[in-house]
Amino acid sequence: MTTNTAKVNKTPSLNEPKAKKKSPLLRILFDYIKMHHVAFIVSVICIFFSIVGNIAAPVILGSVTTELGNATKNGLATLTPEQIEDLHNMIQTNAFILIACYVCSIIGNFAYSQVTAIAGQEYMNDLRRHLFSHMEDLPIRYFDRNDKGDIMSVYINDVDTVRQLIIQSLNTIMICGLTFLSVFVLMAISSIYLTLIVLLGGIVMIIAVRHVGGHSSRNFIAQQKMIGKQEGFVEEMMIGLKVIKSFCHEEESKRDFDKINAELQDVGTKANSYANILMPILGNIGNILYVIVAVVGAVLNINNVYNPSAIAPTITIGIIVSFLPMVRQFTNTASEIANQVNSIAMAVGGTARVCAMLDEPKEVDDGYVTLVRAKYDDKGNIVECPEKESTIWAWKHPHSATHEITYTLLQGDIRMFDVDFAYNPDKIVLHHISLYAKPGQKVAFVGATGAGKTTITNLINRFYDIADGKVRYDGININKIRKKDLRRSLGMVLQDTNLFSGTIMDNIRYGKLDATDEECKAAAKLANADSFIERLPKGYDTYITNDGGNLSQGQRQLLSIARAAVNNAPVLILDEATSSIDTRTEKIVTEGMDNLMKGRTVFVIAHRLSTIQNSDVIMVLDHGTIIERGTHDELIAKKGTYYQLYTGAFELE
Repeated sequence: MTTNTAKVNKTPSLNEPKAKKKSPLLRILFDYIKMHHVAFIVSVICIFFSIVGNIAAPVILGSVTTELGNATKNGLATLTPEQIEDLHNMIQTNAFILIACYVCSIIGNFAYSQVTAIAGQEYMNDLRRHLFSHMEDLPIRYFDRNDKGDIMSVYINDVDTVRQLIIQSLNTIMICGLTFLSVFVLMAISSIYLTLIVLLGGIVMIIAVRHVGGHSSRNFIAQQKMIGKQEGFVEEMMIGLKVIKSFCHEEESKRDFDKINAELQDVGTKANSYANILMPILGNIGNILYVIVAVVGAVLNINNVYNPSAIAPTITIGIIVSFLPMVRQFTNTASEIANQVNSIAMAVGGTARVCAMLDEPKEVDDGYVTLVRAKYDDKGNIVECPEKESTIWAWKHPHSATHEITYTLLQGDIRMFDVDFAYNPDKIVLHHISLYAKPGQKVAFVGATGAGKTTITNLINRFYDIADGKVRYDGININKIRKKDLRRSLGMVLQDTNLFSGTIMDNIRYGKLDATDEECKAAAKLANADSFIERLPKGYDTYITNDGGNLSQGQRQLLSIARAAVNNAPVLILDEATSSIDTRTEKIVTEGMDNLMKGRTVFVIAHRLSTIQNSDVIMVLDHGTIIERGTHDELIAKKGTYYQLYTGAFELE
């Protein structure tokens, strides 16, 4: 062991209290604006130009009408050639201005749509990457308590509501908001009395949106949740399809799906029914308002013409001509804003679920002991070195008190001291577990399902943290070891194999990403997988998909064992690793694994007692407690639980 001086940096605690968060919808919007503030500002400017044409048209039309009315009130015959020429120039000038405004509007429309599409898709790319990266850092416990289909729904459906919000709804709301404000100001300038009538109509619209749109929004949010539930059910049925068919459970599955589908239909029908009647209601309110403004304006204009001395607001034909298109724009804009209520409602539900996943606390890793490549120096001390010079692995242990760093040889010595554990606080799974596994020992766990065998191995690699007691790895408390380095030192072969889309070689190399082809082939030979791989059409280059659906269960398990073999970790965990392999192959694989793990620590969980007879120690568990321990011969001589299991007096289940 050698010592080097080093300064240990203090890292902030991951458990510090967080500031109160804003609503998920605003959080996503502010996040988008913060990340793409330049694009957002440009799009706002372009949106302003895009509404210029719509705003300018009624103003110019009203101005031209008023000028013509004033010029021709005594008849066209009374106009001089110069006056006619002035009218012609006035009309021509206003026409050019109107055309320029519409051209500006077209350019603005094109520009903001392109800028928003590019920035929006960039943000969606970042959001999906952030979601996936965060999901990879979540603890195993999160996936235990959440349906995988529901998690998938966040990526597919809820993220899509964010896309609609940012790329479509946000632009529409900004356009409508600027148009709404501009038109309202112009109407107030033209005639405050007619504007008050429009304002009363707007209040009626708000009441309709609040009542009808509120029901629609609640049902759209419920629809998002039901979609996630349905996707989770479909995924579960796909994974268990063989079981469903084996037990002829198709009709029951159909009935269960029909029930969920009916619930989705119910909330979807309500959501869309309210949404579909909202626009006709607002449209008719707008039509009625248009007629009322036209009638009131006409009455006031006639009153001004035939009774000039009457106390009444002055309403000219030009004001009426310009005001009516603005009324139409006002009501159409209000309807368009109301039309976004449904998209916003879905975005409220979608962003809530997206932010809920992002707010899930990451797997806490406060370890500071790391795994490094090392070698022995001339004095026999362990020193850190580049990989090409390395001959051993070592634990790099910084000490904050002395500001020193010590190195401990990685050997695979694992010990548990009085460990308690519970998945749920009210149900203890392991009680006072104490064990030791010296380097090179093979430790086997035997017991009924639920006895706690797999739980012990889950605690070793810190998929879960213990409630009480201690676990030491090469004399180091595993809570001090960084989780990635801890798991890097462990090889695992599980009963349920997981193969990934890619070649056979890629799946073996998953155990060690920098492994050469020769190392992968050597691992396959060691696991006795080489013989069947060579018989495949493309050998190691054979592409597999759907979790290796075109391979037998035994072949998939052999690949899983080869993956652990290429990792060559000092500690190997075999959780029913040979359960899917025939007896002859099992013997060959077991011999290969024994050769691989000489001088290493092996934890074996097995129901076949014949596979663990050569273990250095066998531990019999019952309801989370070790009730017997010893070698095969010692336990047989005791004639206790293990003896009865071995002789068939008891069954493991």
